[in-house]
Amino acid sequence: MRKVTTLVIATGLIAVGGIHAARDGGAAAKPQVIYPQENASAILAARKKEQLKTAEQFKVFYEFQFEDKLAQSGITFENHIVDDAGKNYQKAHYDHGNGIAVADVDGDGLYDIYFLSQTGGNELWKNLGGGRFKNITAEAGVGVPGRISVAASFADIDNDGDPDLFVTTVRGGNLLFENDGHGHFRDITKEAGVGGVAHSSGAVFFDYDRDGLLDLLVCNVGKYTSDQKGAEGQYLALPDAFSGHMFPERFEFPTLYKNMGHNHFKDVTSAAGLKPVGWSGDATFTDLKGDGWPQVYFLNMMGANHFYENHDGKFSEQTKQYFPRTSWGAMGVKFFDYDNDGRLDLFVTDMHSDMWTEEGPADEKKKAPTPPAEDFLMGPANSFVFGNSLYHNLGGDKFAEVSDQMGVENYWPWGPSIGDLNADGWDDIFIASSMNFPFRYGINSVLLNNRGQKFLDSEFLLGVEPRKGGETHKPWFDLNCSTLPANAERYLTEPCKGQKGTITVMSSLGTRAAVIFDLDNDGDLDIVTNEFNAVPQILVSNLSEKQRIHWLKVKLTGTHSNRDGLGATVRVTCGGKTFMKFNDGKSGYLSQSSLPLYFGLGDATKVEQVEVDWPSGKKQVITKNLVANSVLPITEPK
Repeated sequence: MRKVTTLVIATGLIAVGGIHAARDGGAAAKPQVIYPQENASAILAARKKEQLKTAEQFKVFYEFQFEDKLAQSGITFENHIVDDAGKNYQKAHYDHGNGIAVADVDGDGLYDIYFLSQTGGNELWKNLGGGRFKNITAEAGVGVPGRISVAASFADIDNDGDPDLFVTTVRGGNLLFENDGHGHFRDITKEAGVGGVAHSSGAVFFDYDRDGLLDLLVCNVGKYTSDQKGAEGQYLALPDAFSGHMFPERFEFPTLYKNMGHNHFKDVTSAAGLKPVGWSGDATFTDLKGDGWPQVYFLNMMGANHFYENHDGKFSEQTKQYFPRTSWGAMGVKFFDYDNDGRLDLFVTDMHSDMWTEEGPADEKKKAPTPPAEDFLMGPANSFVFGNSLYHNLGGDKFAEVSDQMGVENYWPWGPSIGDLNADGWDDIFIASSMNFPFRYGINSVLLNNRGQKFLDSEFLLGVEPRKGGETHKPWFDLNCSTLPANAERYLTEPCKGQKGTITVMSSLGTRAAVIFDLDNDGDLDIVTNEFNAVPQILVSNLSEKQRIHWLKVKLTGTHSNRDGLGATVRVTCGGKTFMKFNDGKSGYLSQSSLPLYFGLGDATKVEQVEVDWPSGKKQVITKNLVANSVLPITEPK
């Protein structure tokens, strides 16, 4: 680690790195100390200047902006963390934060947002239209107070036409809520049989056995806490949690629940053949063979990832056949067709490789330096990618890892959210990134797809960075420098150098999860984030104001297949081109949403054909009543 120092913001009105410390009573005011010291404003200004120089490389439209309209939205949610991720910082897994999920919970055609938090409960915000939202948590019954929530997934488990909700927690028991169709939820966890208690993380709904009912896959990380509880009631992190993956007795394997109908589920993990070794924070599913049988990709945040093929509802691991080298510290995952060749590619973000040493901004596009010993890696170094991975699907079950040549490496990434941000027909990437206390400020990355040839860094061009008002830090905790023990951690003693009494430690802002969807129904895609220990960003695009755009939203309704159409492949043909998307609901890190598929059409003004390959095996072709700039509902033929 590089040497870290501190920066003091005294009383008065001073702006440093976007932080404003107002005088609040002279001598009574607590000094605010940025830790570690950095002139974030100057660094970001220099980065923006350099990114602007790259504009001539863009073959695609980039002259539009995102603006954080949190104040206008009416959303007052704030993410709160446990002390082991803040003042009592432990290099454990509490600092992985929380997901964010979106669905139309009350059937009014507007998409509502569910924010998760470690403490203080979760919140559901109803979309009122026009970019405004209302807190309906209490009436909806999904606040989950008193538990440390992690991930959320919306899906229609009973095929009644409304999204139900599953929430994972850290040792508090997972929860399943049934929606009554009007945005009111009933806790059915006990009767459903899905209330597992573990260090649970991501959860994925998919129909693994193709019986028309959505099954549930829950990822469990591993034992990173002790049985001792802190003041907030949370289990305290183990001091060696970051090396916990080296102890097989701490593994917590994922659980696959088969949907038996009538809101009852059965644990079929062993019978189905799923038992990946490792600390799995999240997973996803795909259908690379196009036969309707979903395959599963498990992330391992400390070691090798695992890919399972599905043969009539029985899984077998085939990782080496498809992906001989996998990202070692994997956090986020998404299958999508980045080059529009009709084949699904795979993008994996790697967070933990960036934790070996802290690099400066100039090195953020490079892979991680020399890795630790192989006993820590849990395998030979040559079997891993130490950074993000992008696997180009070559066909015939062959993939080429092309992350560096495609420009998708970044620093401290959590998870990718995929969407066509400029509506040109090429899917772009938003990567929720950064580490917060006790690390420097890290940027969120926006990678615009330059027609499948390369992804170009665009966060400064598009106004995602710097954040609104230039903010980079916020108050993290108060610290009494006069009472620190002699053996206090460095990140507590260094802010106190030259200080007496109580100070406020200022730490960097940072995002954990994000979802891309059209929140204001103006035809372009917006971005909503869930920050770590802070308020969200409501990043609203002005693309539709900058130029005339063409798009199509496809909303699937299964009949033989599950009602959400999860597992379906949709192809849209227009202007002599065909765009393909796989309906997995994967909306970002630790999240699964219930949203229509969004297709940017580029310059095409007319949609010629839409094809759907349903999980049931049915194939549907639509050539009539196809109108651009509209929502196209498609119901599976009976």
